[in-house]
Amino acid sequence: MLATQERVADVGHDVMREIFRLLAPYEVGGKGITPQTVISTGLTVDSLTIMDVIMELEDRFDVAIPMNVVAEIDTIDQLAETVMRLATRR
Repeated sequence: MLATQERVADVGHDVMREIFRLLAPYEVGGKGITPQTVISTGLTVDSLTIMDVIMELEDRFDVAIPMNVVAEIDTIDQLAETVMRLATRR
């Protein structure tokens, strides 16, 4: 059980680090990016950029995020949780 918890924690750290790396160029005025950052309004990204980021995360963590789930993601934390949930199911 502990090994599973450690794996989830490792995946969570990797996912969040990757999201921050991918979204860093879109930071607004030095505000910084936090898990609570709303992707569509807290960053200078458009819908195409968001989809590119999601596709990179899917490739990096070998997951597929359904479009109906993508539509419900507002914050970086929600995106990370979605990727982690899918990645730890494998």
